[in-house]
Amino acid sequence: MHELGIVFHIIKTIERIGDENKLIKVSEVTLELGEVSGVIPNELCDCWNWAVKKTERMKNAKLLIEKIPALTFCESCKETYATVQYGRICPFCRSEMTYLVQGSEINLKEIKAC
Repeated sequence: MHELGIVFHIIKTIERIGDENKLIKVSEVTLELGEVSGVIPNELCDCWNWAVKKTERMKNAKLLIEKIPALTFCESCKETYATVQYGRICPFCRSEMTYLVQGSEINLKEIKAC
């Protein structure tokens, strides 16, 4: 389960940001999660809820997840399409000369704190 490692990394990053900005309490954290990032949102939330209880600054912080849709670009016909629906082969021209444009990322978008 790599979700727990991701949560630990996020908490460490927030702790560093909290120290730098003299934050006392974090109430909410928003992540952008790519549709094909390989992260299971429910598992991430379960790990988050367990891990934040062990911190002072984030003890009851909520985790909000915003999904980033996976999009693929075709170099042959220059079209962009939904990766999950069509996969690696372009639905417009059937080319395999494609690459993922977005959807594999995990971004720390927002921290609400006082």
